[in-house]
Amino acid sequence: MDRELPSPEPPNLKTDSMSFLDHLEELRWRIIKGLGGVVLGVVIAFIFSDFLIDVVLLGPVYADFFVYKFVGLEAVDVSLQNRRLPGQFFTYWGTLIVVGFIIGSPLFIYQLWKFVEPALESPEKRKTRFVSFNIIMLFLIGVSFGYLVLVPFAVQFFAQFQLSETVRNDIDITAYFSAVTMWILACGIIFQLPMVSYILSKLGILTPELMLRYRKVAIVICFLVAAFLTPPDPVSQMLIGIPLILLYQLGIAISRVVNRKRDREIWGKEGAPSG
Repeated sequence: MDRELPSPEPPNLKTDSMSFLDHLEELRWRIIKGLGGVVLGVVIAFIFSDFLIDVVLLGPVYADFFVYKFVGLEAVDVSLQNRRLPGQFFTYWGTLIVVGFIIGSPLFIYQLWKFVEPALESPEKRKTRFVSFNIIMLFLIGVSFGYLVLVPFAVQFFAQFQLSETVRNDIDITAYFSAVTMWILACGIIFQLPMVSYILSKLGILTPELMLRYRKVAIVICFLVAAFLTPPDPVSQMLIGIPLILLYQLGIAISRVVNRKRDREIWGKEGAPSG
């Protein structure tokens, strides 16, 4: 009597049996949970609102801010004022919501990864964890760079720039907080360039040859972005432009590694004997 061969491990019934609408429902709940993480971040921001506003966000307006001491920058105290009746109220809410988004963004990215995870094999799960972790880390590094490098130099430049000695700089709080949060978030997004290169290379859209061919154009774009985000002084523009160029170079290296691996996998499949 022939021995019955063991049956292969059954597929993941949870993912295989889910219809398109079930996937949409799963995605909807993952997004809701991710937004719940953002809401939690907003709650945390409001709990620590005094510290986040008085110490963190308003830190660069004081001449004794630790970054100025560290880089030896001759800083001045920046005078802020509110010129609209509800200005402080809306600035307070808007700023803390943005800060809460930054705090809760890792949980949002984690929920998106949990939606993709069940459909992946173990090696692919590790790769997706790698992507999620690096997206979060690059975002936080970019946010830190924006707060510690771009914001202090930009604030001091605009605070000390004068058309005439008769014109005094009393900066509106709405303009201040809007600019600071925009600069910080922009740096967090810009620092995703290596991961964009990784994902597009995995999809076969981007190659290192293509990036090398347009590197000169990319350098010009990097400095244009730096000029848009920073005050019109060469020091601040270099502080943003050079990291952008380095991130682009890192993207070329990542694309080269990913494309070489893709080529090896394709050659291995083509060279493998058919069953």
